[in-house]
Amino acid sequence: MGRSATIKRSRMIAQVLCCVFAVFFLIATAQAKPRHEKPDETLLFKKTEQGDLSLLMFYPPNYKKSNQVPAIVLFFGGGWMTGDKAIQMTADAKYFASRGMVGICPMYRVEKTHGTTPKESLQDAKSSMRWIRSHAGELGIDPDRIIAGGQSAGGHLAAAVALVDGFDEPGEDPLVSCIPQVLVLFSPVFDNGPEGYGYDRVKAYWKSFSPMHNIDKDIPPSIVFLGTKDGYIPVATAKEFKARVDAVGGRCNLHLYENQNHAAFLWWVNPYCHALAIQEADRFLNYLGYLSGEPTIEIPEPEAK
Repeated sequence: MGRSATIKRSRMIAQVLCCVFAVFFLIATAQAKPRHEKPDETLLFKKTEQGDLSLLMFYPPNYKKSNQVPAIVLFFGGGWMTGDKAIQMTADAKYFASRGMVGICPMYRVEKTHGTTPKESLQDAKSSMRWIRSHAGELGIDPDRIIAGGQSAGGHLAAAVALVDGFDEPGEDPLVSCIPQVLVLFSPVFDNGPEGYGYDRVKAYWKSFSPMHNIDKDIPPSIVFLGTKDGYIPVATAKEFKARVDAVGGRCNLHLYENQNHAAFLWWVNPYCHALAIQEADRFLNYLGYLSGEPTIEIPEPEAK
C-alpha cells in the first residue's frame, strides 16, 4: 500500500472514530438531561434592557401566604456565561419546599443569552434577594430567615450577596438588605483572584468581587460542598476559605467528597453524591433551626465505577 493510500485510510479511520465518539456523546447527554420541576408560580422581579427576569417559586405543603416560613434562594451555575433555570436547581428548590420552606430559583443575566458580564449577574442576584425580602410579607416568608445557595457560579453569587459590597442596581433601595442568614454552597467559585476562577473576566474589579477576599465577622453560617477532583476549585482553596471564616469567628462546615468532580452535586450527573450533599445541607439547616425532623431525600445506590 502506498504512502498516500495509507494516509487516506488513516483519515477515514479517524473520521469514523470521531463519528462514533459524537454518537456516544449525544446518547450520554440525552440520558443525562435533567427534568424541569414545574414551579407553583412564576413571579417577575426585574426588568432589564436585555429582558425580564423572574423567580420560580416552590411552595411547601398546606402553604398559605399568611405564613412566615424560611425561604431558600438557589442560583444556577454556568460561569456567569450560560445556564438554564429550568434544569439545574429546581429539583432542590422543590425538595426544600417539601420540607416546609419556600424554594426560589431566580433568573439572572448571563453572557451568552444577554451579552452581559459577571458584574450584571451579581447585580441581578442582589436585586432578587432585595425583591424577595421586600415582598416577604405577601409571600409568606420570614424576612429574617432567608437562605442563599447555588452551584458553581451560582455558589459565587450566593456568597457574594452576603459578603460583597457594591454591585447594586442603580435606583434600588440599598436600605433593603440583600444579605442572607445562611449560605449553602455547592462547588462554589468563591475565589476570583489571580489564582482563582474567572479572573481574566473580572480582573478590573476582582478584589471587590471575590467572596474569598471580602470575608468579615458578619459572614452567615455556611456549608460548602466540594469534590476533591474538582477541576476549577482546588481543595486548598476551600480549606483557605474555611480558615478565613474561622479566623473571624464565623462558622463554615466544609464537606469534601473523594474523587468527585465539579458537577458531582448536580442530581442528574451523580444522584448518589447529590443526595448525600442535600441530606447534609438539610441537617445543617435543621441544626440552625430552619427545618425540623429528619431529611426525607432518598439516597440512591452509588454507581459502580
